[in-house]
This record gives sequence, C-alpha cells and structure tokens, in this order.
Amino acid sequence: MSHGIHPQNAMPWTRIVPLGDLAALAYFDQESAALRFAANVRRQNCPWLIDVVQAYSSVAVFFDPTRITYGGAVAALSADDLSHGTHDEAPGRLHRVPCCYELALDLERVAEHRGLTGEEVIRLHAQTIFTIYAIGFCPGYPFLGYLPEPLCGVPRLPAPRLRVEAGTVGITGRQSGIYTEPRPGGWNLIGRTPLQLVDVADGYFPLRTGDRIQFEQIDLRTFKEMQGQRLPVS
Repeated sequence: MSHGIHPQNAMPWTRIVPLGDLAALAYFDQESAALRFAANVRRQNCPWLIDVVQAYSSVAVFFDPTRITYGGAVAALSADDLSHGTHDEAPGRLHRVPCCYELALDLERVAEHRGLTGEEVIRLHAQTIFTIYAIGFCPGYPFLGYLPEPLCGVPRLPAPRLRVEAGTVGITGRQSGIYTEPRPGGWNLIGRTPLQLVDVADGYFPLRTGDRIQFEQIDLRTFKEMQGQRLPVS
C-alpha cells in the first residue's frame, strides 16, 4: 500500500507524502513551481495552516491536527485555488548584500579550479541575482541558487574549517551561501558581509525562501564601517 497520495496530472506536484503526522510534503519538477505553490498556500492562510517550509523543489505544509487530518489537508491543497491559484507570483524581495571579497580565504582556489582570475570570480559572483531556495544548516542560513556556469563545480574543501565567521560568503557545486553564525564549514570562502542577518534572541530573521540576493562589492574600510548593521528590509 502506498504511503503517499499520487494526484491526477492536474495537480502541480509530482507526488505528495506524509511528513510525520503533522505535515504533507509535496515534490515538484522544478524550484519555481515549488516557490509559486508555497507562496499561494501562505497567501490563502487557511485556519488549519501552521507553517509552510519550501526547500528547493519540495514544500512541507504543516497543519493543526485538531482542525484537519492529513487526508483533509491534501484534499484542501488539491483545490484549484490552493494548488494553482489565480495570480502570477511577483519576484521575491531583492536584498542588496554588501560583500568584502578582500576577506576571501579561498578565492585563489576557486579561480584556479575554474581557470579564471580572482577579479573574474568576483565579477561573476557579484553580477548574479540569486534566489533563496532553502534556509537551514544554522539559523537563517540562506542556500542561494544558482551560480553562473563558469563558477560551478568547485568542490568542498578536503577538510572543513573548525570555525567560519558569521557573514562569510561561500560557494560549492552550483550554490552560494552566507554563514549567519560562527560554524565549522567546508565551503569555499570568497568574501564576507558586514551585515547581521540573524538574531535568534530577538526573533530577527529577515530572509525567507523566494527572496533574491545580489552581492555588492565593498572594500575593507567600508566593511569595518558597516560591521554589525542589520540587513535593511522594506
């Protein structure tokens, strides 16, 4: 017996399955479809809805079991106004994030691996508008997709560093990311932002999936002047 519900072709997902006893996990063909679905479910804000968590091409919809069952949640999510919606989704908020590439630890490694100069690595990274496709690893850490092709394919470090400072910008594979707290890490570190992106005690989490990020190159002096400021959010 199947543990998931395999909806008709009219459904936006490829499959949907239980995630524990408090959520339904829907899988999609591509990240853009998952983003649209998550935004639409949030906008509808059904009374049984607890949270919507999108991660790349999947969306977990958490529900209140005192208000609805798993089967009822799937049926509700299958309704046309929830599964497809009636509005085109606007692009997520665009955040301009300053980045001091002078504080890179692995810029030469990335450049050598891809046959580029350090200046070319910086230019390619800073001109890309990334989408936040998932948040995790540590509080508020944004996984950013996708790197331009000339920067793709750089592997993780042979051994992770024991400490990567908050604000450090890294890349690996097709992704970029920003360490929001000091953590061990094995990504290639190509810069650092002076901005504070998370304050757990204060409940400050300005980034969400679907938002976009573009890095803006700054020098070391500007980094020191801005250090500790919060990311402005409109």
